[in-house]
Amino acid sequence: MLSLIIPPERTHFYSLPAVDHWNRLYSLTAFDIFIIIPYLTILTILAVYGIHRYHLVFLYLKNKDKVSAPKATFAVKPRVTVQLPVYNELYVVERLIEATCNIRYPRELLEIQVLDDSTDGTAEVAAACVEKQRQLGFDIHHIHRSNRHGFKAGALENGLRSASGEFIAIFDADFIPAPNFLEDVVDYFSDSEVGMVQVRWGHINRDYSFLTQVESVILDGHFVIEHGGRHFSGRFFNFNGTAGIWRRTAIETAGGWQHDTLTEDTDLSYRAQMGGWKFLYLPHIVCPAELPVEMNSFKSQQARWAKGLIQTAIKLLPRILKSNLPLKIKVEAFFHLTANIAYPLMIALSFLLLPAMIVRFNQGWFQMLYIDLPLWLASTASVSTFYLIAQKELYPDWRVRLKYLPFLMSVGIGLSVSNSKAVMEALLGIKSSFKRTPKYRIETKADRWVTKKYLRRTGVLPLLELSLGLYFALVVFYAFVNQNYPTIPFLMLFVVGFTYMGLMSIFHMTLHRWLRGL
Repeated sequence: MLSLIIPPERTHFYSLPAVDHWNRLYSLTAFDIFIIIPYLTILTILAVYGIHRYHLVFLYLKNKDKVSAPKATFAVKPRVTVQLPVYNELYVVERLIEATCNIRYPRELLEIQVLDDSTDGTAEVAAACVEKQRQLGFDIHHIHRSNRHGFKAGALENGLRSASGEFIAIFDADFIPAPNFLEDVVDYFSDSEVGMVQVRWGHINRDYSFLTQVESVILDGHFVIEHGGRHFSGRFFNFNGTAGIWRRTAIETAGGWQHDTLTEDTDLSYRAQMGGWKFLYLPHIVCPAELPVEMNSFKSQQARWAKGLIQTAIKLLPRILKSNLPLKIKVEAFFHLTANIAYPLMIALSFLLLPAMIVRFNQGWFQMLYIDLPLWLASTASVSTFYLIAQKELYPDWRVRLKYLPFLMSVGIGLSVSNSKAVMEALLGIKSSFKRTPKYRIETKADRWVTKKYLRRTGVLPLLELSLGLYFALVVFYAFVNQNYPTIPFLMLFVVGFTYMGLMSIFHMTLHRWLRGL
């Protein structure tokens, strides 16, 4: 006698589970607990950082009408030293020096230092440009070091020894200070308590590519929401390494430039503010700069910042938390300096997501809706809110720019591989050199970078990024098979982010090598 076999319900080539996931009672297994505890723990931590991001938006909106104004106007202008730290900047060093010499300020009160650690032809180009400007009457010096001891911090420290200015303005090689920069900023130091003034970064080549559009949105969020929210609510914020002016006394009393972290600017900023110096942020003054146009350079820049902030957290957070600073400053310093811990957590969550989805699906939709969904919204929706508000505050056509937000979230996810490596190196105490971001003098869409040198090597990270992209494609397939349709748009952010990062890293390097070879 033939046994009766009832096949499962089939749709195309896969089977649907014959389970009522809304009403079925479910018993946890040991495997479920092994997956769910780390999954929900990581998701909760990311949600806390997401709630903090919402809080920064709140602080900005609450205080955005506050405007810093000079306490007085200097009757006699102070002497200013402009420091230009460069390292192998063959394509932009002339532009930098010429723009600096175009700054309107009494020549007898302006000193310019080109702090050159270059090991290629940049040194000769810079020296010739400096000599040309000296013959035109500028007090300008080419200070070339034979070694990179201390990297950028070491160059700034070395230049400070011979600097004659009471105030120190700093511009990286990719910046173009406006002629009225010093006229607009110097008078803010008429308040003797002000130790540093930072202006907002602009973007010369925002429209060059989709990547530069996304980068500009990321930086706008930092300068509008983070700096604005922190500064105008009375919390600490940091000098960004360029496009700002320091009172020399503030640098010296805070312990000077130190090179035990890759973010010497943030390190000095916190030490100076802990010492009682007041910092000012001027969002209405903009200093334009060149955005990285090549994926590996962009990833290298972000990894350096991520590692440096964690190094600064390890170095200064214990001192900050033990100090007599107000609680709101301590809390904000903690979230600011440790924010990049989210990247290795995101990688861990990525590997947990598929088994967690299987477990949560078997437990039922209701648990996913009242536990998982709020945590995911807190950790992810805050990102789009953060950057949306920044674009709305800066640009009349902000609605047009909303199309970049989903891709921005994908890029943030894609960065988690390289940034996680950087964060783990910081946590393990692994030192690395200061890897500058290559600049190619890309100002318009007609400019090209692929035949120029300085390109970063890809290494094996792009292969890991592509592997994660494939993994999440399988997760999307699982969600589709099990009719978990609401999760698919979110999961596609992971697929796009990891795949885009991996492919563009390999493509840019391959294209560069091929054209350079020709």
